[in-house]
Amino acid sequence: MENSKQLATFAGGCFWCMVKPFDEQPGIISVISGYTGGHVENPTYEQVCSESTGHYEAVQITFDPEIFPYEKLLELYWQQIDPTDPGGQFHDRGQSYQTAIFYHNEKQRELAEQSKQNLQDSGRFTKPVVTPILPAKTFYPAEEYHQAYYKKNKAHYEQYHVGSGRAGFIQAHWGKKK
Repeated sequence: MENSKQLATFAGGCFWCMVKPFDEQPGIISVISGYTGGHVENPTYEQVCSESTGHYEAVQITFDPEIFPYEKLLELYWQQIDPTDPGGQFHDRGQSYQTAIFYHNEKQRELAEQSKQNLQDSGRFTKPVVTPILPAKTFYPAEEYHQAYYKKNKAHYEQYHVGSGRAGFIQAHWGKKK
């Protein structure tokens, strides 16, 4: 059903590493790498990396909430990031690599706030959860070579996922490989 589709937008550091975990779930229609939250129209990767546009690297997920509800997306999102790091993610530093949940409606905002509070209250992290919850802004798809990077460049993706520190962090905090 066309009207059962919804959008979710998450920034979690390098967007290459944010596609695969969502892409592999039932009810996920598409996961697009791109840029959001900034002040430049149609930014390029180079512009965003220059830290001059205000954009985050992010993924925009089209999903069927009947099959994979937003609450489950949030749960999976938290397991991909270090929500206590305000300066970027793992070896990727700077504003474009910071985390954020971009909500598309009031219900998503409420669910995201509750999810963040639950994570803070869980004691899983000793530092405060600093990931902001922000209103969704225009989302610009990244260049084609960034889309589904984990499929197109498997070896480099795996090397980056491990080398950046992300894989080890996920294993240490959530007990999951990759």
